[in-house]
Amino acid sequence: MLFFQRSLLPIFGARQIPRLFGRIPSIPSAVSIPNVRSFQNSSILMRTLNQSMKKKNKNVSNTNQQQSLSLEGGPFRRGVCTRVFTVKPKKPNSAVRKVARVRLSSGRFVTAYIPGIGHNAQEHAVVLVRGGRAQDCPGVQYHIIRGVYDIAGVVGRVSSRSKYGVKKPKTT
Repeated sequence: MLFFQRSLLPIFGARQIPRLFGRIPSIPSAVSIPNVRSFQNSSILMRTLNQSMKKKNKNVSNTNQQQSLSLEGGPFRRGVCTRVFTVKPKKPNSAVRKVARVRLSSGRFVTAYIPGIGHNAQEHAVVLVRGGRAQDCPGVQYHIIRGVYDIAGVVGRVSSRSKYGVKKPKTT
């Protein structure tokens, strides 16, 4: 082995001799025991090429990850309702949640939750969509803002009026 490395010296130079055979035991033996690799995925160097492409780097935190991707960096996006329907929430909740399928002005389709009691949303209604998921409805990542465009505010709402598009009642 030493002779083989010395013969590569003129080709690679003194510092760049490749280690072709890994660690060489000091006492040669007739039976060599192969190194058994454990099944732990703790090291980044132990991943395959496909795993590295999918996961990029495990040490990177997700704190700066943008959640509402269909809004394309803005706070709101105008859209048109293509379908208004209801969904059942995940366990243990039981209800009938009102949601709408919305085609945004960017061309993307999203499912948005309609907050409040009662609504006048129908197909072809123009709505304003903000980010924020409905926690117990799978696939609902956006909210429709009440009181803007074609969606009316919640009738008879007294508390938290700004969240449901209700004007302040006139006191005389």
